[in-house]
Amino acid sequence: MCNLSVKHGDTPLHRQSVAATIPGLPNVLRAVFPHVSMSQRVIAIGDIHGCATALRKLIEVICPEPDDTLIPLGDCVDRGPDSRQVIDELLQLREKCRVIPFLGNHEEMMLNFLDGKPQPDDWLQCGGAETVESYRGADGKLAPMPDEHVNYIRTWGDCFETKSHFFAHGAYHSEQPLSEQRWNVWRWHSLRDMVPGPHVSGKTAVVGHTSQKSGEILNVGHLLCIDTYCWGGGWLTAIDTTTGQIWQISRDGVVRVKGSPSAAL
Repeated sequence: MCNLSVKHGDTPLHRQSVAATIPGLPNVLRAVFPHVSMSQRVIAIGDIHGCATALRKLIEVICPEPDDTLIPLGDCVDRGPDSRQVIDELLQLREKCRVIPFLGNHEEMMLNFLDGKPQPDDWLQCGGAETVESYRGADGKLAPMPDEHVNYIRTWGDCFETKSHFFAHGAYHSEQPLSEQRWNVWRWHSLRDMVPGPHVSGKTAVVGHTSQKSGEILNVGHLLCIDTYCWGGGWLTAIDTTTGQIWQISRDGVVRVKGSPSAAL
């Protein structure tokens, strides 16, 4: 059983590194916010996929406060042109608020590639080539990923939950407690294969991974998918699960929705 209790006030680095020290189990992080105010938002961010311009603009319009918790849902790298800048932005974001990023299937493929582990998919052909290219220096030479970036990504978890919601990259088994879920379902399951039913916890799931090429949030009541295809011409979506507020930004930094209430919650 993975029974991690995260106390309000713990540093993000502490929470992530504790989860990463438990081998073979999903990284389930729990937070209890007994008095969530407008200044204590819990904001999920959909698949960024190397779209640093969109991420920077999103952070600007969200204007995170120290008590806010921002949850990038994974697949922060690959496909888009600026994966290196995305990781830099997330590292800097930790100075403004709590940041709890997840491992998506693309981060998993990247780490397997760097570690020389066999895997069924060729990371370079799945968007990894764009990530490698983002590390090309001003002199035109490719540079290896900095240890700071790789080590930071290794600390990323698989799930986070509050009193009303839980967050994952891909999907979940509806009848299994969050502490008993399998990492391959967290990271790899596509909603195109099957949309899971309501989770036994009664909490609303917020996921990414399955790109919504319409650019609209998939809302099936007990589950929201906020991967709205930013790198392919859609939007980078964020949603505040404490208020229902949503923001959407194009890969070029154009704001579609800024601070509008959402009927999604």
